[in-house]
Amino acid sequence: MSFEHLESERFISLVTFRRSGDRVATPVWFALDDAQIVVGTFDDSGKVKRLRRTEKVEVAPCNFRGLVRGPYTPGEASFLEPTEAILASAALSDKYGWQWDMFSRRVDVFISVVPTA
Repeated sequence: MSFEHLESERFISLVTFRRSGDRVATPVWFALDDAQIVVGTFDDSGKVKRLRRTEKVEVAPCNFRGLVRGPYTPGEASFLEPTEAILASAALSDKYGWQWDMFSRRVDVFISVVPTA
């Protein structure tokens, strides 16, 4: 399984899971970097708190409001090390240009998502 079907998308719906098992979907910017998706976010965001508890995620193409436009693909998330984060930020900058450059000033956490079978 891969994320190649998301290559032309601008947003994905990133689903993380609460302790109760409830799904929480968040539309996010992303970039494909080899076989992984990279996402930049804030350390105090809800998705980061949920990912610290479980690495299980799901991703699907969506619009900027989170309206899902395709099937969800299961994945496993992990936090990137600082050296990996530099490459992830560059991939996001290549995709989103000046918008990422403005937004990324506040980003302090980078997440990698790989597909699971």
